[in-house]
Amino acid sequence: MDKIYGVVLIGCGHIGEEHIAQIYYRDNIRIVAVVDADEQKARLFAMKYGADRYGIDYHEFITRDDVDIVIIATYVSTHLSILRDCVVAGKHVLCEKPMAANARDGQEFYRLAKNGRSQVLVAHILRRNASYIKIRDLIRSGAIGRLKTVRMTQNHHALDWERYRRLLEDCSPILDCGVHYFDVLQWFTGSAITEVMGMGAVVDADLEPGRYNYGIVTMRLEDGTVGYYEAGWGRTFASGNVKQFIGDQGHITLTMQAGRGRHVEMGDLIEVYHAVSDTYEQINVPAVYKDMWGQLCSLIDRIEGRPTDAPTIEEAYSAFRVALAADQAVRTGSIVRVENMPETAGLHETRVVPIDA
Repeated sequence: MDKIYGVVLIGCGHIGEEHIAQIYYRDNIRIVAVVDADEQKARLFAMKYGADRYGIDYHEFITRDDVDIVIIATYVSTHLSILRDCVVAGKHVLCEKPMAANARDGQEFYRLAKNGRSQVLVAHILRRNASYIKIRDLIRSGAIGRLKTVRMTQNHHALDWERYRRLLEDCSPILDCGVHYFDVLQWFTGSAITEVMGMGAVVDADLEPGRYNYGIVTMRLEDGTVGYYEAGWGRTFASGNVKQFIGDQGHITLTMQAGRGRHVEMGDLIEVYHAVSDTYEQINVPAVYKDMWGQLCSLIDRIEGRPTDAPTIEEAYSAFRVALAADQAVRTGSIVRVENMPETAGLHETRVVPIDA
């Protein structure tokens, strides 16, 4: 009989629900407890998803013998302290990205995850996205020749502005969203991002001092590939999701399902332009944006000693360092070499250099 894994979810917000909604009914999963600073929210999650218990203090649950896995779906500034307690308790961990809010916490997170007995998986969910897997395969097969430049945009029209504003108090859009795409780019190419340059803007005036809600970063990879990534959350933003990969023999454009208008039922669209033949190839991909169940299965594979293509802790740490360097570049309006990123990155408030400075 397959082992039944006892799971504790810490964080009953938007992303916590994405996790639990895909796992609570699985035959080999038992939700032992859900935890949130808002006890009423935890109680409602427990009722909705069949958790045995709920509470506001995760310490009373993670030491239980019937708990195997802890899912950390809280604000990034809390990740390290929760991970530390889970490792001491001997529990395996699936932690939302980014792993930490600053360089020092990230370094300790990496050390704990690498050297402890617990299996720790950082949630780089795009590694399980069928469209990104297909694009990776196309690039590696030489479908567009040698990759030369990348264009990536991820802007959100923040209708639920209070939720985004609270998130911005803890983490910038470049760090929170960018870490996904820096990871993807290094995964596609097998080449490290070595330097970044950035600028940013405060678009909504009611942010806390030292915060920004729009950033744009240019980057260079070790293999010579260059590109940009921009991200913004705000009440006046037009939502935008551009992903384009340009090689010396063609390009690949990804249009997510939500942007396909009357063809939305066909899933994501990958368009490949072949320059030599001057032809386009269209590939429809079923859209499963966040495969949280598959991600948890990758952690279970690791626990049980099976191979998995989930990111290693070294890969997750590398993407985190790039994202933090990018955030530092936006805050200072400067070029930052990832290998020379200061240990104090993320620890101090710095002014954001506006785009029109």
